[in-house]
Amino acid sequence: MFDLIIFDCDGVLVDSEYLTNTVFVEMLNELGIPLTLEDMFERFVGNSMSHCFELIQQLLGKPVPEGFITEYTNRTTIELKKNLKPVDGIVEVLSVLEMPYCVASSGDHKKMQTTLGITNLLSHFEGKLFSVTEVARGKPYPDVFLYAAERMGVKPAKCAVVEDTPIGARAGIAAGMKVFGYAKLTPVHKLEKEGAIPFDDMRQLPYLLKQQGIN
Repeated sequence: MFDLIIFDCDGVLVDSEYLTNTVFVEMLNELGIPLTLEDMFERFVGNSMSHCFELIQQLLGKPVPEGFITEYTNRTTIELKKNLKPVDGIVEVLSVLEMPYCVASSGDHKKMQTTLGITNLLSHFEGKLFSVTEVARGKPYPDVFLYAAERMGVKPAKCAVVEDTPIGARAGIAAGMKVFGYAKLTPVHKLEKEGAIPFDDMRQLPYLLKQQGIN
């Protein structure tokens, strides 16, 4: 069996991807970058904010305007407080998991505290939140997953990762971990291509963990 389950946060624990990226694409459109929400999921979702800034700068051909990140944070916080919910089924999953679990996210600690706090999930993960801001490289590099495993005292080969993006799945595989791909917003074939085991109902996760842990 697995000794540790490492959850991504956005899109796996909290249903935030659509909300935050709707704000993000609106702000990029305001800068004159004609991207769609579909473009956001294709090019930005799963990356750290620092890498997203690099992508925006390339598209703009100049530095990102001062205050962009502050405005983005303020606007997304308002949207999240109004509409954010836990991912369907995750509360039931956390109540039945028999092995330790933690979070390894491309978001920073403030964002995780905000989203998990709004959805009343934070108590499940106190002292078990790990961010790419704590490691040298973000996803698709494996650093944050390896860091989480080290901090939790578990060997990578005994860890399972739950991700919802190809970038995150690639990072988990690179860490030498078994990856389960939650295919709500990402097409199944894209997660499978990265080596993830796809599923589309979070309530299936305990069964999959048991099945794959035995195999």
